[in-house]
Amino acid sequence: MTMHGSFASKGGFAKKRNVLTRIERIEKLKGKGLWSDAKKSSIFNLPKVRTDV
Repeated sequence: MTMHGSFASKGGFAKKRNVLTRIERIEKLKGKGLWSDAKKSSIFNLPKVRTDV
């Protein structure tokens, strides 16, 4: 049985993801200066971050 063409990855452009992992969100917050390891910021209740990945 063959796979339908819409399921196969052709190596072209990838779909844009809707959500970021926790690590990706923290990295974006660090880039904006809203996260610091020094003040022991909590990993819970992180602010929303736009997905421009």
